[in-house]
Amino acid sequence: MILTNIGTVKEILSKHGFSFSKGLGQNFIINPDICPKIAENGNAQPGYGIIEIGTGIGVLTAELAKRADKVCAVEIDSRLLPILDETLAEYDNIKIFNEDVMKCDLHKIIREEFAGLKAAVCANLPYYITSPVLMLLLESRLPVDSITVMVQKEAAQRLCAKVGSRESGAITVAVNYYGTVRTVFNVSRGSFMPAPNVDSAVIRIDPHPEPKLDEENEKFFFRIVRSGFSQRRKTAANALSSMAGIPKDKIYATLEEMGLSRSARLEELDMDELIRFAVELKKKNDAVE
Repeated sequence: MILTNIGTVKEILSKHGFSFSKGLGQNFIINPDICPKIAENGNAQPGYGIIEIGTGIGVLTAELAKRADKVCAVEIDSRLLPILDETLAEYDNIKIFNEDVMKCDLHKIIREEFAGLKAAVCANLPYYITSPVLMLLLESRLPVDSITVMVQKEAAQRLCAKVGSRESGAITVAVNYYGTVRTVFNVSRGSFMPAPNVDSAVIRIDPHPEPKLDEENEKFFFRIVRSGFSQRRKTAANALSSMAGIPKDKIYATLEEMGLSRSARLEELDMDELIRFAVELKKKNDAVE
């Protein structure tokens, strides 16, 4: 069964009375070259268990199962379960979890299903849930070697932008705090059924083995990032004083110690500067609280 053949896909979906859900952002891959490349770039290999988020009709799931020791796929749409029973019938190393990934205990799945295996994540993410899923995976410090996902091309450009560049945003900072991110390859909109209105790209995040900051400094760092980037046109002093309630004199003193202008904006700082700024500012802020 060729799951990227349009005729086959339409026949399977018709047989099961399936219709695409716009609310779930369903766009199924029909380009036969895409899923093997995702699997090969996403650590799908012997010795690995793979978490997949969103199965579609199982095109990527099958490619992962061919290469990895085990695949655990989290799929929210129960209408797809009988379809997957048919399309993935030949594989005995796949387990489907009919759950919402945002509420699913991924740590438990890895612990119970991947004993003795390394773990990785591979997924074709619906555009509407890209950022929440990525932050869930990273903030929960899931014990995985890599997170390889297909996202909207514009989102990929932002996620992979250099921190401190005009293209970067709060999500860029967050992802780069937790790991190293890069674009693997681009995917045209014609690779899907139905075709979306935009192109896509596959990115890979390799999580850092250890946190860059301790818990208290990390919490303050993200407080600063959220506040500063929510009003990115304002100077760091104006944004952080209004949004985070931090005295301007403490902000100015920190900027001057770092050799930065009092009119600097947070979006202009690179990753190392942002981390240093947050750590030094916290020291001064703690002294007056």
